[in-house]
Amino acid sequence: MSIIRPKIKILDEDHKKMILEEAKSILEIQGVFIENQEAIEMFDQNGINHEGLRYYIPPDLVNKCLGTVPHEITLFDRDGNEHIRLKEDNVHFDPGSAAIFILDEDTGDIREAVSKDFIRFSKVVEQLDYIEAQSTALIYQDVPKEAQDWHRLYLALSHCHKPVVTGTFRKESFSIMKEFLLACRSSEEDLARKPLAIFDACPSPPLKWSDLTTQSLIDAAKSMIPSEFVSMPLAGASAPITLIGSITQHCAECLAGVVIVQLTRSGAPLIWGGSPAVFDMKQGTTPMGAIETMMINLGDVEIGKFLKIPTHAYMSLSDSKIPDSQAGFEAGMGALLAGLAGINMISGPGMLDFESTQSTEKLIIDNEIVGMVKRLIRGIEDYGSPFASDILKDYAEKEELLSHPTTLKYFRKELFLPSTIIDRMTREAWKQNGSTSARKRAKEQVSRFLSKAPLRPLDENLAKELEKITASNL
Repeated sequence: MSIIRPKIKILDEDHKKMILEEAKSILEIQGVFIENQEAIEMFDQNGINHEGLRYYIPPDLVNKCLGTVPHEITLFDRDGNEHIRLKEDNVHFDPGSAAIFILDEDTGDIREAVSKDFIRFSKVVEQLDYIEAQSTALIYQDVPKEAQDWHRLYLALSHCHKPVVTGTFRKESFSIMKEFLLACRSSEEDLARKPLAIFDACPSPPLKWSDLTTQSLIDAAKSMIPSEFVSMPLAGASAPITLIGSITQHCAECLAGVVIVQLTRSGAPLIWGGSPAVFDMKQGTTPMGAIETMMINLGDVEIGKFLKIPTHAYMSLSDSKIPDSQAGFEAGMGALLAGLAGINMISGPGMLDFESTQSTEKLIIDNEIVGMVKRLIRGIEDYGSPFASDILKDYAEKEELLSHPTTLKYFRKELFLPSTIIDRMTREAWKQNGSTSARKRAKEQVSRFLSKAPLRPLDENLAKELEKITASNL
């Protein structure tokens, strides 16, 4: 067991309480805009005051709903095996959703994605040791627009066994997507017991839950499928420029989501998450790799942890357009801070260009970063004292410790052993191996992964069922 788990915090307990109370006050006094008719009827039945579509949620109702939110979520893979637990400071990564472009590793160009790109991407995700969940990471253009959300889930389930983070673009799509998930389970109850997917739902800043995203929350809650809030305050544009102001707005928007979910079905699982950003005043962009964006994320997560709700954030991504040094340091900083914060689900490996582009090269490099982060948060372990003196006594006999019993026993546990993506060769060996960059080695790794058999081949009967559902809806 580690001596202490490395951690980072940016808010003290007093400010967490102040942010939470102000967020409740915002919902009570300024209210939240609700477009969805089913939610409106539910709010009216619960006597929530409103002016038009702006509803004023009282703090006692917020508190009541917070009291029924589960403190942890266990996700299962396509075959029904327990895969990851979102609780406390457990840290897991997924590639994030939903980029509209792919960085073509053969041409070096950023272009619109097609379904073949997503199949390749999903096959790579399955082979990665440290990216524990997949996502409907790409929006591809070679299927009808009305099928673009549910068709991604079809391909994800067909080519990767890991649990999937997804979401709907149309209200009508949820039932189709649920049908895919049920094909992987024996019943509605089995799906509720063994959730396979998380559905992202994004409120519109400031303080608005749209018709589509609210319906996603309601539909998921009815089936006990986890919803993941992806609140997106844009500091200086659609949220206060102050970081603490954006954190407070995020809190208010997520609290409104908590009320929607818990009024729909008490005890329905949800994840306190987001994709905030600061507004770049020079370029007019939304930099996800900005340190201030990461700080807002950290603050958002600390509020979620304060409420004992599973947490999420978009980190470990970059605003660079290629997997270069900027991509490396932005992804590395984000992954490291997210790991130290103990964020349960971290979206972003593979992503470039303000969340608009996916790169399999970056994804493979990020997998190594994630492996290092996981080693760090495991901490330094105490194997019993004395820590060094007995080992050093044995040095005099051989004048080396490579063959020492403790070295042989512990080196695989103590050391993160990277793949060939990370260059630790001598300069001479590096030259003999082609003097390659990390990006070139990642490109070569893509080909090797795609040539491998699936880790968990898709059951033939399940494949037919997924194809049948697809054919009936195209």
